[in-house]
Amino acid sequence: MKNNARVAILGTVLLVGALSLVGGAREQGDMLIAVEQLEDNLYVLRGEGGGGNTGVFVTTTGVVVVDTKNPGWGQPILDAIAELTDNPITTLINTHSHGDHVSGNVAFPATVDFVAHETTKANMDVMRPYTGRTEPPLNVFADTNGHGLPEITFSERLSLGRGADQVDLYYFGRGHTGGDTWVVFPALRTLHAGDVFLGKRVPFLDAANGGSGVDLPDTLQRAHDTIQDVDTIISGHSTQMTWDDLAEWAAFNRDFLDTVRRGHASGQTAEEIAQGWTIPTRYTGYDAPNQAGVARNIQVIIDELTAR
Repeated sequence: MKNNARVAILGTVLLVGALSLVGGAREQGDMLIAVEQLEDNLYVLRGEGGGGNTGVFVTTTGVVVVDTKNPGWGQPILDAIAELTDNPITTLINTHSHGDHVSGNVAFPATVDFVAHETTKANMDVMRPYTGRTEPPLNVFADTNGHGLPEITFSERLSLGRGADQVDLYYFGRGHTGGDTWVVFPALRTLHAGDVFLGKRVPFLDAANGGSGVDLPDTLQRAHDTIQDVDTIISGHSTQMTWDDLAEWAAFNRDFLDTVRRGHASGQTAEEIAQGWTIPTRYTGYDAPNQAGVARNIQVIIDELTAR
């Protein structure tokens, strides 16, 4: 691996265009990537307006990438990785099908193995609109003859590599979408959760792509109870979380589900339940919820409860 002299005291560097070190604001038209080093060979690439957090795991023979942000961000990701290592990119894993996590795939070479859960592959094949949105996401794969779509899929578990280079993929059920993958780097005691664990905030339930507010608490709890020896969680859009944070978020979503169940049983509408709900005081440090998003999630759950 290259000696990364650009890692600052906080482990973060900013890269633009030709990847020169910058310290100012993002310039018009530039795609600014912040590189945060978590371990000697594990990085998180963030970008304002870029979409979800990208994980970069440098192994002894290649590079494993997790998620590739919005359309147009694939090449900046490739450029950033080239600054970190000379190793070739061998594997690209998508945690789920949303455009802000998969659209950069198209910039990656055909030599890369594209990997995802089988439901995520099916969702990516069509790139349908998300729950709460009428317009479909930009389907970058329509212009590439399908290049960048997953070629390797799994149903419940898949392991890639061996020893210190091993990456374990898990599927525990519906949540944010119907195909959320949990990506574990066992040797580093680190997990990339994608948007099935957004961070300390109200989730986004995309029922149109298989998401479930009824199943989500159980999915989160199964992940917490099954995966072993993880300390750090790379979330979908926020900063790193801990293993205890995941247990708390499972409880948070179960409490939210119970509130909706009670409100629905009493005849309340989604809007009425949303108006009466606030984040319980025992959950500290949570982002202030978007009221429209809360009502939308409640409606997703009500629709599920009605259909069951």
